[in-house]
Amino acid sequence: MTRLFAGLLALLGLLPIRVEAGTNCEAVRMPPAKVAAAAETALRTATALDHADAPVALVARIGRDLSEHGLVYSHAGFAVRDHADGRWTVVHLLNECGSHRSGLYAQGLVNFFSDDLVNQDARIVWLQPDHARRLADHLRALPANALYQPSYNLIARPGSRDYQNSTAWVLETLAATLPSAGDIRDRQGAWRVAARNGFRADTIHIPYSKRVLGGLFGSNVAFTDHGVGTRLSGDYPVVTVRSILRWLDERGHAETQMEWRGGALQARPGPG
Repeated sequence: MTRLFAGLLALLGLLPIRVEAGTNCEAVRMPPAKVAAAAETALRTATALDHADAPVALVARIGRDLSEHGLVYSHAGFAVRDHADGRWTVVHLLNECGSHRSGLYAQGLVNFFSDDLVNQDARIVWLQPDHARRLADHLRALPANALYQPSYNLIARPGSRDYQNSTAWVLETLAATLPSAGDIRDRQGAWRVAARNGFRADTIHIPYSKRVLGGLFGSNVAFTDHGVGTRLSGDYPVVTVRSILRWLDERGHAETQMEWRGGALQARPGPG
């Protein structure tokens, strides 16, 4: 947990960002146009967050193109109001430079939207008030009871004891802070709450040829986290942003949502 809040060192995207949600480690100085685009998205997001009477919200971004799997958003975190590190601070889990390790980070909104994203589409989900209060209290108390596993796997099996990825941490944190969850102190307990509450993972098909020829063998991918049957079929259950959004919506945990595509506010949020 020593890495918690270390992301603040990359202020406003002007310093090289060396951690990303599952990509290789490259020290890149953001071009001014990308910083400006991120700042515009951050301002739009902060304005929406300010107008809502909520201490925390889920925010999603498109860090990698997952359209071949029918997915839109690749990464999500929690925007916390009046956090010790800023008015709106995003707390999220990041893979460290394509390695098998991760860290929990706190970043301002500009940094959150500066991570060499595919585009600046964004989504905000506000939770039911009781859930939001519990979640905000939990996040402000970090690193206590962080529900965090530093061994990272991009395709971590839902409920895995040995690995975790960014979306699994989001799901487990949401489940552990449900008003009906009680006092959850471990990841397995959080996963059981999510499963009992109707969470269903998405299935991502990764054919063997792509695993070998597509460069998916790397430090941040552990196929052995899944059973032999899954590896033979190539159909991997994974916690995705879409599956989290679906669960929040279907179970009534989401109070309201806003989404921007191409900078335009959508009349109705689409699938994630």
